[in-house]
Amino acid sequence: MAKNSLFAILLRSPWWMSFGLVAAIALAARALLPEPYVVFGVIGGFPFLVIGIMAAWRQWRAPSAARVAEALKVAGGMSWRDFSSAVEQGFARQGYAVTRLNSPAADFKLDKGGRLTLVSCKRWKAANHGLEPLRDLVAAQAAQDAQGSIYISLGSVTDNARRFAQTQGMVLLSENDLAQLIFD
Repeated sequence: MAKNSLFAILLRSPWWMSFGLVAAIALAARALLPEPYVVFGVIGGFPFLVIGIMAAWRQWRAPSAARVAEALKVAGGMSWRDFSSAVEQGFARQGYAVTRLNSPAADFKLDKGGRLTLVSCKRWKAANHGLEPLRDLVAAQAAQDAQGSIYISLGSVTDNARRFAQTQGMVLLSENDLAQLIFD
């Protein structure tokens, strides 16, 4: 799915917007279509209903802004040993087999269903994250024959680094996702 398709935008929007679209489509079908075709018009809103349910589920499970802020504050105060243990346990709860790596570019190798993903999180406290650690992670990904990579940070990632990650298919994990990973 495209990052800015209508469905992707609705998934990131409040759940009630999708349900509003379903209601608008149903009302438009009732007002504009002949009676035998109204049901088909209403069915046209079904994809938006599914997206609304998915968005509601995500938003219901998402931590509050206060909880995220507190989790990030706690994570920022952790030692590397505690932080890496929390990350390792978080991925293990998600069903990954986690292997610690002794590499400057990657800290963990995740295996789930035969799909290998490398994780870099050693620089999680850095205020800014540029291209270099992301390039190193991509090189390690190629060397390990991994299918994916995840870069974890508390600080901001530069626009160049963000674009690079996007072109490489790298996941940048921060804020809400990080809070859920280590404190769920």
